[in-house]
Amino acid sequence: MTEPVSDSDDSTLKGVMLRGAWYYAAPGAELARGRMAHKTLLGEPVLLGRDSAGKVFALRDTCPHRGTLLTRGAFDGREVECPYHGWRFATDGRCTAIPSQCNGQRPQAGDIRAVSYPVAEQHGNIWVYIGPRTDNLPPLPVLPDAGDTPQLYVSLRFPCNIDLAVIGLMDPAHGAFVHKSAVWRTRASIHEKQKSFSPVKDALGWRMDRHPASSNSRAYKIFLGGRPETEITYTLPSTRVEHAATSRYSYTGLTACTPVTADVTDVHHAMYWTVPGTALLRPLVKRVALKFLDQDRQAVLAMQEGLAFSPPTMLVRDADTQVRWYYRLKREWLAAQTEGRAPVNSLTPVTLKWRS
Repeated sequence: MTEPVSDSDDSTLKGVMLRGAWYYAAPGAELARGRMAHKTLLGEPVLLGRDSAGKVFALRDTCPHRGTLLTRGAFDGREVECPYHGWRFATDGRCTAIPSQCNGQRPQAGDIRAVSYPVAEQHGNIWVYIGPRTDNLPPLPVLPDAGDTPQLYVSLRFPCNIDLAVIGLMDPAHGAFVHKSAVWRTRASIHEKQKSFSPVKDALGWRMDRHPASSNSRAYKIFLGGRPETEITYTLPSTRVEHAATSRYSYTGLTACTPVTADVTDVHHAMYWTVPGTALLRPLVKRVALKFLDQDRQAVLAMQEGLAFSPPTMLVRDADTQVRWYYRLKREWLAAQTEGRAPVNSLTPVTLKWRS
């Protein structure tokens, strides 16, 4: 059974960047003490910094005076100095000096504050909250069995909107074609699958309930020393967490899509595992992970090029049901913000079947 896409999502939702959420900004290892870096998140210029005590902070990366990028200036571990006129800002955004102003002139430093963003660092990942200020920030994604830092991190920039990047993470039927490999899976390995899904509590998202890993997931068996049980959780706006575990070892993968602009998305992937003695394997795993991500990127680009012709499209049952869920929950996210209420996850437990 198929459904026209227009019956299952709203074209006014496509490409809309959701605010009021944590977005992955950078791996913590990339930001040393006393350093700062420019990031563009949802079209906003953000200065990420780590002070001399090791604490991460985030400011709007434009000086309130003339709009100069603050990251082009200096940072001594305590204050950021604008390269144009030397205005200085503490890590919380307070202006501490305006060298050009005489006594009695306005504004004085105490009158000025740069925009600051809530920022958090967890499991070696830096997250920035983009949205209206609130005293009740949502929780960060839960990463089972994740240590203080990932064993491996990779990222790629996708020249597409957030929706095309995200729905690629939840498509269950493309693996044998986009990621075909003698080690991972082949077309000959395609078989019928049946998985149970349930809504995520207190969030807009869903979970592919814990289940034995597919028989054609050879890489898991080799790496974790047996056939693991796997659980995959998707939460809006754009986070996927996969947890696989055997009786001996576990693997956790975080994939987070962050809109740079309306037409560009950064896809971040952090990997954690408890398998010992794997340091020498990291270069190989990194190469494979980057190839995997690039295969997804190429598939998304091919879809984007086709969609530029505005063709009629469809969603099939049950393989495309998660795409339908994504747009349903995205619509609810926006409606709840407009109406000033808490969002409601309307999904119910269900079992889906497809071949892959």
